[in-house]
Amino acid sequence: MKLTLWLIVACCSLQIAQAQHVGVYQHGTVVRMRMGDCVSSHHGFVAAMGGAQAQMMPDACPEYTLVSEKVVYVIVGKSSNQLIPLADEIDFRLHRNEMAVRVDDAKRESKFSIKEMVLRSEWDRVQKHLNDELNAADRETEEGVALRARN
Repeated sequence: MKLTLWLIVACCSLQIAQAQHVGVYQHGTVVRMRMGDCVSSHHGFVAAMGGAQAQMMPDACPEYTLVSEKVVYVIVGKSSNQLIPLADEIDFRLHRNEMAVRVDDAKRESKFSIKEMVLRSEWDRVQKHLNDELNAADRETEEGVALRARN
């Protein structure tokens, strides 16, 4: 009787844990990728004190801009082979000062370092300002070409 009761409690707690695990993921869209320096947090002190070895050429790692509902993240891969498709919606969660990313229902998560975070409203405002400046520059260029063509 006790064994049966323990099995029922274990099954129920496992289902609750799985339901909570599914709910921790947020969704976001990758809108930008560039290659940058790898973030090496676990060798920081040793590399800084190492002298000549610390001046070796750093590896290039992917750096992504991930737009979620409320926050925009800039994340950096820990190696050059951590690739995420652009314009793809991904599932991610924050875990111990890192971002764990799951792409296309992969079995394993990839860990990324968080380089920057900004509120989505602020990021949208900056993007709008940049687009307005580019449009104004285009209009000025078109007007200048039109004036030269008239002369």
